[in-house]
Amino acid sequence: MELKGIHHVSAITAHAAENFKFYTEVLGLRLIKKTVNQDDTRVYHLFYGDEEGSPGTELTFFEIPMAGRNREGVSSISALSLRVLSDEALVYWKGRLDQFGVEHDEIKQVAGRSALAFRDGEGQRFILVSDENNHGVAGGNPWTKSPVPQAYGIVGLGPVKLTVQDPQPTIAVLQDLLGFRAKGTYPADAAGQPDILVFETGEGGSGAEVHIEERNDLPRERLGRGGVHHVAFRVDNDEELHAWISKISEGRFPNSGYVDRFYFHSLYFREPNGILFEFATDGPGFATDEDMEHLGESLALPPFLEPQRAQIEANLKPLNTKPE
Repeated sequence: MELKGIHHVSAITAHAAENFKFYTEVLGLRLIKKTVNQDDTRVYHLFYGDEEGSPGTELTFFEIPMAGRNREGVSSISALSLRVLSDEALVYWKGRLDQFGVEHDEIKQVAGRSALAFRDGEGQRFILVSDENNHGVAGGNPWTKSPVPQAYGIVGLGPVKLTVQDPQPTIAVLQDLLGFRAKGTYPADAAGQPDILVFETGEGGSGAEVHIEERNDLPRERLGRGGVHHVAFRVDNDEELHAWISKISEGRFPNSGYVDRFYFHSLYFREPNGILFEFATDGPGFATDEDMEHLGESLALPPFLEPQRAQIEANLKPLNTKPE
């Protein structure tokens, strides 16, 4: 029983329409599912990914229209990564981000890979990472209708960075409970801080890494727009998910138990520093209720929400996602 890598990450936006425009038109991702937050159906839950919405490529956003700005700090998922195929792709992306006026750093080496950090309009922190020398979990296939050339397209999620005050409890969960392996370290961005620790699971590589940053100089994060809600790890199937539920429960971690999200099945729990982890199955997938050619064009609701469709649609503002 082994986690296969990163399944998806979920963040917070206050502006679904602007979010949709940025992630499809600037980053060139495909909107693979336009649905609602199953725990609050008054707001969107948007899923972006590769051509098919493959596990390991899914970047999702909960819309919280009145959300305040994220206050960065510890006990947080402090940066997300997006994988591209080559160092050359990063040069392309630097030019593209300049073209659209997107705040970014210079290309540099991070954990042995070329990387380009940037922020979206709400301050969401991302790092584009090159897979040129990557060996491990395979990436996906960029959307063929993307405005970004295929050779430079985003192929999936890269390492997730956790920032904590005391890394040892989180390390214990990753290694002793979840089976991650220590891979190495790299220098911290902040002067005087300990090196950042790298852990990997499954086949390893950029699609299966968690990086842990220790910070003693920050308050606890106050989650808001531009912040990350949770990270989900890949589980092969329901049988393994039930085995993980038993293992997490035996470890005395309060957890959600089995949750049917229709497009995948999940388990949620918080590690000791308060960061929310999810386990998610690779299937059933996003073509369950829509034709692959038309993913994300219409509001999709799981069967248990269909009786509420009229009321749900009345509460949502249009995103204009259908092709002209």
